[in-house]
Order: sequence, then C-alpha cells, then structure tokens
Amino acid sequence: MDEIYVSVDIEADGFTPGANSMLSLGAAAYLGDKTLLGTFSMNLETLPGASAHPATMKWWQGFPEAWDACRRDPRPPGEVMRAFADWVRALPGHPVFAGYPVSFDFSFVSWYLHHYARDNPFGFAALDIKSYAMALTGGTFRHTTKRSMPVAWFDDLPHTHRALDDALEQGALLCNLLALRRRESR
Repeated sequence: MDEIYVSVDIEADGFTPGANSMLSLGAAAYLGDKTLLGTFSMNLETLPGASAHPATMKWWQGFPEAWDACRRDPRPPGEVMRAFADWVRALPGHPVFAGYPVSFDFSFVSWYLHHYARDNPFGFAALDIKSYAMALTGGTFRHTTKRSMPVAWFDDLPHTHRALDDALEQGALLCNLLALRRRESR
C-alpha cells in the first residue's frame, strides 16, 4: 500500500484548539511522485463558547480577502470533520498527515477529529515539511524558512492564506523534497 501524503492547512482565529476555532480546512492528497489524487476544502462554523484571539484577529486584518474566503458558507464542525475523515479513509493508500508547520495544523485537526468524528484516521503521527527541509539543507530549524530554501524546491503555486491554496503549495514542496532525496540517495 502506497503512502499518500495529505498536505493539510488550516486557518484559525487563535492558537489553541477548543479555546479558539478552526475556520477553514484544506487538504491535498499526493503520491510521492507529485500525482495529485484529490483535494478537500470546507469552512467551519466557530465553536460554541470559543473566542477569537486578539493577536490573530489583528493578523487577519492584513488579509481581508483570505478572511472573507474562510467565512463563506461555514458548516457545522461535526459535519466537516466527519466528511474529512471519510475522505481520508477513502484514499487508496496509507495516509500520512503533512503540514508546515505540522504542530499547528495537526493540533487543530486532531482535536477536531477526536471531538467531532471520534477518530483520527492519521493516528498520532505527522510529518513536518519544515523539519524535512532542515534535514536536507543541514541547517538549523530556526533558520530553515521558505525564504531561505532554494527557489527550485517550489512550484509556481500561490501562498494566499486560503487553506486549500496553501495545502497545495506545501504539498508540492514536500513532493519536490522527496524527489530531491531520492535523487541524492542514488
């Protein structure tokens, strides 16, 4: 069974799952050779009793189009997470959660999956694209940024702070890093 790299990006109104809300979930499922198997994208209603973090809301003011996009047609969190879990389970291989940074996206997705879908089809492991890039460059974690990475590692895909756009962008980056590693190990 092939590994399928599910590049996930979320947008949120704060830093803490449950206290703050996930606003949008985007995912792009790739084979290691960069074959795109499918995408998932939905916006979520905010959580009852949660509140937006002031610093995050100030950040959102700089991205009004992305904010408008993540507030269009929000669905109940349970509906979104059950649909997402079903989508992941239907992939024709072993799903591997991938994110940039994975610690942020995975914390929200895992919390929401366990709370609303009662199961996380990814288990408890996730691949951090930034850490993978750090290993390839031999640099330090703090100095491994998209700006410091070779331009050749990136496809011409936008980073818009819209969950699906960013999931596609970082998924292509991961596949490029996997290809680089395969070439280097020959």
